[in-house]
Amino acid sequence: MNEAGAMSNDNKIAGTYQVSPAAGYTGDVAPATAWKILSERKDAVLIDVRTRAEWNYVGLPDLDSIAKKPALLEWQVFPSMQPNPEFVAALSGAIANKDAPLLFLCRSGARSAAAAKAMTAAGYSTCLNVADGFEGPRVVGRQRDFPGDKREQNSISDVG
Repeated sequence: MNEAGAMSNDNKIAGTYQVSPAAGYTGDVAPATAWKILSERKDAVLIDVRTRAEWNYVGLPDLDSIAKKPALLEWQVFPSMQPNPEFVAALSGAIANKDAPLLFLCRSGARSAAAAKAMTAAGYSTCLNVADGFEGPRVVGRQRDFPGDKREQNSISDVG
């Protein structure tokens, strides 16, 4: 609840969509839920926090069917993989609405969770991590199932 007693945007998302609560940010969502939020919420933004190398060699999420483009901002700078010291300032400068649902995406979900925590600490109320990342869930005996390569319907890149 906010000061006026109304439900915060964070609670609207958690109450409307399937969100797994997480420490330090709103929570984790499955790729299908992320797609639903992006499709239904005009103010929702997908932030791809992978590196430039990953964007170039693996590809980008395709949001054309919902007339959106992902925001691209490295959480760690390639090739050093050091944290991007400009991340919070750059994203804050690009997205003024601190109540907009921000959906963070990386390869596996680790960097995106860290980015969601950072933006929550910066005052953004609805920061969500896309669980399992761009490449989908880890499979026993293999690194990833690579649904980002269109093999399965588990990633944000092929839910839409």
